Amino acid sequence: MSVCRADSLGGRAAIVGIGATEFSKDSGRSELKLAVEAVRAALDDAGLTPADVDGLVTFTMDTSPEITVAQAAGMGELSFFSRIHYGGGAACATVQQAALAVASGVADVVVCYRAFNERSGRRFGSGVQHREPTAEGTALGWNLPFGLLTPASWVAMAAQRYLHTYNLTPEAFGHVAVTDRRHAARNPAAYFYEKPITLADHAASRWIVEPLRLLDCCQETDGGQAIVVTSAERARDLPRPPAVIIAAAQGAGRAQEQMTSFYRDGLTGLPEMDVVARQLWRTSGLAPADIDVGILYDHFTPFVLMQLEEFGFCGAGEAADFVADDALPLNTHGGQLGEAYLHGMNGIAEAVRQIRGTSVNQIPGAARTLVTAGTGVPTSGLILGTDGG
Repeated sequence: MSVCRADSLGGRAAIVGIGATEFSKDSGRSELKLAVEAVRAALDDAGLTPADVDGLVTFTMDTSPEITVAQAAGMGELSFFSRIHYGGGAACATVQQAALAVASGVADVVVCYRAFNERSGRRFGSGVQHREPTAEGTALGWNLPFGLLTPASWVAMAAQRYLHTYNLTPEAFGHVAVTDRRHAARNPAAYFYEKPITLADHAASRWIVEPLRLLDCCQETDGGQAIVVTSAERARDLPRPPAVIIAAAQGAGRAQEQMTSFYRDGLTGLPEMDVVARQLWRTSGLAPADIDVGILYDHFTPFVLMQLEEFGFCGAGEAADFVADDALPLNTHGGQLGEAYLHGMNGIAEAVRQIRGTSVNQIPGAARTLVTAGTGVPTSGLILGTDGG
C-alpha cells in the first residue's frame, strides 16, 4: 500500500503556469466565464496555448464541466479529464491527478481549475439548506437536529475540545488570523489589502459559534484560479521557472466523515492530514526543518494549528506559540482569511510564486514549499520545489 512506502511520482511533473481572475464579492459574470478567464491567464503565464492542453481536472463541486471549459477556452481533443471530491480537500489532489496523468503519458499538458461565485451565488458558509438522499447526507443527519448546521458549527466542536485539552483560550486562534491578515495587507490582489488586524481586533470580533469568532472564519469570494502542469522535462523549456512537484498525496483517516468526524478517538487532531503528512515526508525524504514556506488551508483558524502539529512542526498544543513566534513563514499571500477563498487553489499559486521568487511577501531563498488542502474532510497536500529539488 502506498501509505506504507514512498511512491515514484516525485520530480516527474511541474507546475509551469498560474492564472486567476480578480477576487471579489460580486463578479458580475458566470462561473464558466471565471473558469475560462483563469485558464487562459494560466496558459499565457506558462507560454502555452489552448491547443497545447489535452487534460483538465477540477472539483466535483464545480459547475463548469471539463468539456465545456475546453470548448469555451478553444481547446481541442482531451485525452484526460477528472474531478476530485470533498470540497476544499480536493485542491492539491487536482495537481496530483494532473501529475499522475503527465507522468504516465496519458496527457502532456493538464490544467487544474476552480471557479465559483461563492459570495454572490451559492454561499457555502450558509450551511445545509437541502440535501439529496445520499450516504453523506445520512451522516450529517446525526448532527443537524442538534443545531450543527454550518461549517463553523462543525469545526467549533473540535476547536472547543482543542482549547480544553491544552488549557488554551480562543486567543490561540487569533495568531493565525493576525499572521494571515499581515501578509494580505501587503498583497494588492487580496480582498483585505492594507487592512491588517491585531489580537485585540480578533478578540473584539463577534462570536459565530463559540469558540470561533468572525475573524477565525474565512471570507466568501467570487473568482477563479487555474494551474498548468506538464512534465519536468518540458517545463525546463518554458518561460517561467518550474515549481517541481516533489511529492503529492491524498489522505482519509479511519472513521472519516465530512467535517463531522466526532466519533473518532480524539477531536484534537486531523488524522486525514496525518496520512498526507506521512506520505509527503516519506516520498520526498524531507522533514519539517527543510520547508521554507507553509501554505496551510485556513478555512478556520483552529485547523491551521492542528495541521502544524500533524506535520511535526511542533508538539501537540504548541502550534499557537509556534505561529506567534513566526517560526515558519505562513500563508504569505494572506490565505483564505485574507486574500480570497478559492477552495485552496490560490494557495497553490502562492506556493509557486515563492518558488519563482515573485511573491509580494517573498521569503529569500525559498526552495521548498508545503501546501495543504481542506481539513475536516478527506484531503491532500503537495511539496513543491525548485528545478533542482
